[in-house]
Amino acid sequence: MARGAILALSLWGPGQGALAQTITAAAYAEPTDRYDHAVLGDALEWGALRLTLSDGSERLYRLPEALVFEDIAPRLADVDGDGAPEVIVVETALATGARLAVWGAEGRRAATPHIGQTHRWLAPVGAADFDGDGKIEIAVVDRPHLARILTLWRYEAGSLRLAATASGFTNHRIGWDYIAGGVRQCAGAPEMIVADPDWRRILAVRFDGAQVTAKDLGRYSAEAMRAATLCRG
Repeated sequence: MARGAILALSLWGPGQGALAQTITAAAYAEPTDRYDHAVLGDALEWGALRLTLSDGSERLYRLPEALVFEDIAPRLADVDGDGAPEVIVVETALATGARLAVWGAEGRRAATPHIGQTHRWLAPVGAADFDGDGKIEIAVVDRPHLARILTLWRYEAGSLRLAATASGFTNHRIGWDYIAGGVRQCAGAPEMIVADPDWRRILAVRFDGAQVTAKDLGRYSAEAMRAATLCRG
């Protein structure tokens, strides 16, 4: 039996919960040119995800040829509230575009539907309990260059369920190798820091469980947006 199979049995066999390892790091691996979108500034995406676990072991998950990771970097966040991080990624199907996905040490746990068209992408904003209900929402901008829809997905009962959408927000320009803004918690509820559709204003966005509201933080510049994300504006 292969070592990977033995590891899987030790983690998931009856009575073995105490032996489960947590994820301590994640990185994309195996660059590939099989998808010709280049929205992030070059012709390469990623074909695999490497997870490092708390016992020092690594797991490498390869996507099928019809998928790539179209992303800056994987993000670690505790999305199920168990005190251990999961990994938030952007997966893209060559034929039907991007989707948000959550991975654990055992593999993919949940994913949203694909956007539905090739060369259509989404840009993560961040994850937090935005409405204070004890459940984590993951915020993304769906098609930040076209539709510009802020979308919140709630991880619940092992799946990603749509929590809210609001139009008129962006966090990425074509060719950038980074995603602007993010999530901050300065005083009170967590806020999503994004830009208006024309990249003129910086916005702090909140979600109260029913409504998405935005506050204008001032004129956009890259420096001002970084400062706002760090609670300095």
